[in-house]
Amino acid sequence: MALATTETTETTTALGRVEDGRFGPAAALSCRECGARSELGPSFACIECFGPLEIAYEFGRVTREQIAEGPTNIWRYRSLLPVPADVATKPNLAPGWTKLVKADNLARELGIRSLHVKDDSGNPTHSFKDRVVAIAVEAARNFGFHTLSCSSTGNLAGAVTAAAARAGLDACVFIPADLEQAKIVMASVYGGRLVGIEGTYDDVNRFCSELIGDELGDQWGFVNVNLRPYYAEGSKTLAYEIAEQLGWRIPDQIVIPVASGSQLTKIDKGFKELIQLGLVEDRPYKIFAAQAEGCAPVSAAYKAGHDVIRPVKPDTIAKSLAIGNPADGPYVLDITRRTGGAVEDVTDAEIVDAIRLLARTEGIFAETAGGVTVGVLRKLVASGRLDPDAETVVLNTGDGLKTLDAVAGEARPTAVIRPSLDAFRAVIA
Repeated sequence: MALATTETTETTTALGRVEDGRFGPAAALSCRECGARSELGPSFACIECFGPLEIAYEFGRVTREQIAEGPTNIWRYRSLLPVPADVATKPNLAPGWTKLVKADNLARELGIRSLHVKDDSGNPTHSFKDRVVAIAVEAARNFGFHTLSCSSTGNLAGAVTAAAARAGLDACVFIPADLEQAKIVMASVYGGRLVGIEGTYDDVNRFCSELIGDELGDQWGFVNVNLRPYYAEGSKTLAYEIAEQLGWRIPDQIVIPVASGSQLTKIDKGFKELIQLGLVEDRPYKIFAAQAEGCAPVSAAYKAGHDVIRPVKPDTIAKSLAIGNPADGPYVLDITRRTGGAVEDVTDAEIVDAIRLLARTEGIFAETAGGVTVGVLRKLVASGRLDPDAETVVLNTGDGLKTLDAVAGEARPTAVIRPSLDAFRAVIA
């Protein structure tokens, strides 16, 4: 398929269908298990083996110069995503191109030679979820859906309601009823309907799967269910940005938080696409996965040498990672083992300490998921499994203002004094 350009053109896919350019270079849906292909549509499971579907592409020629001419958001990579060439002109939140912070202070603290923090708290709703939702919105438009929906551990709910508001779509999102209050406020402020479900995220997700088959959910785009193949592609833009911001190279090693595991698998996919297209040097890299001890089914399987993930009931302050039955867990195991990485977990106390460490050293206030990645980074360095001399990137996927309760216990003024210099001198002394 020809590379999507500034004009929409008709092109013929490998399946023999005529496309109108609405999905850019996307050619088909492909099963990750059996490889069977099907036409692009609102589907997420293979009809042959029930395996998960993902987007298969027919890329044209893509150059660094073409990318650099694009906007400073994820649409600079539109030629690598299932979106139309004119996507940047449509009403959307235009997320991405967040800071890659050279974290020298944190590096010295941990004994690492070269460290960067990819800080995705700078997105419109202050988490990486804006990336994936932006792609899902375009798919929802293409399929004629009028309502955007999701099951969410928090960040996704806010990203969906905000994106729907901007795109002129209705929204109805579902969350565990005991979610952090800050995330409830953020998800509700944009309008739409916010429904709390009694139970865990996995209960919420099962409910949404049932709703898709009911007339109540007719013409609804569930971003992480029937739109999941498109939605998940948004995480690739993290890989693209990291490589471009490093001067078009892939870091030696990267630490990524794991909830469903989709983000990690798509970052790996993004790196491989950059290599395939000749945009970066083909060189080895290691991927490390980070989980909270209170919800660490992938870490447990990795440490036990298993290929099957045993579901768990989450019990952790890192609620954004609290998915007890991660859909992409087995693929996380495959990728970490293939690249020579590892999967590790940290306690809630270690999460809080890591949040404070990142804030104290780099001025970045991470939510609990960021505390997980930094905590795991520190643990990997201490155990010798992560090379301190190799170029390393760690992800912060959300803003600490969303999870204030995690660090609120010790938050108080250093001192309370009368408004006088003598009082202050006494405190300093």
